[in-house]
Amino acid sequence: MAEKSEKKQLLLRISGRLYDELAAWAEDDFRSVNGQIEYLLTQCVRERKKSGRYTPKEE
Repeated sequence: MAEKSEKKQLLLRISGRLYDELAAWAEDDFRSVNGQIEYLLTQCVRERKKSGRYTPKEE
């Protein structure tokens, strides 16, 4: 079984307009576009857990 800290690759297709917006935002935050997407997804998952709408599987 893979460790949680292992990075996974993911092919993501987004519009050029969205990419440009993310790239500008990433530059403002001194991140790569990939880093910005990972940061934003992490924040969304944390918020979902806080709201109680997220129930992780028991291991």
